Amino acid sequence: MNATVAIRRATAADRAFVRDLGRRVGSTSVSTLRPSPPHFVNEAYERLVDYVLTRDHAIFIALDADVRIGFLMLVFDLPDEVTLADQAFIAYMAVEPDRWRRGVGTALLRAAEDAVRARGITHVSLMVTEENAAARALYERAFFATERRLMTKVLTEP
Repeated sequence: MNATVAIRRATAADRAFVRDLGRRVGSTSVSTLRPSPPHFVNEAYERLVDYVLTRDHAIFIALDADVRIGFLMLVFDLPDEVTLADQAFIAYMAVEPDRWRRGVGTALLRAAEDAVRARGITHVSLMVTEENAAARALYERAFFATERRLMTKVLTEP
């Protein structure tokens, strides 16, 4: 891990950074099964941020020498959709592309897990695009396990 990575809770002053970085890396969340114009992806991301801000949430900011290099948005009040069991949900995580594979994502995940444990919640979940092998590998190294799969079929005719 990069020894200079620090994690702190976000403030309102970080919102522009969260919106900007999320938009810049949004294409990593797009599957080839559902190609979408960037403006739709950006609109969906903006809606996600707005949703998270209305929930019981925490946003963590990763820093390197006081320069923001990543974030993680965590929602505490989004129960599991099948069992209704309490869980925390990682709504989005993003790292500056020039900082990928340097331990920033790992540090953000640890901060999120600490916050979830402090709340007495025993599960934390997230979704990741199947084609994003680097992100899947990060989550697997952090001991996330596949619980369910979203399966999609592209219909060529209505």
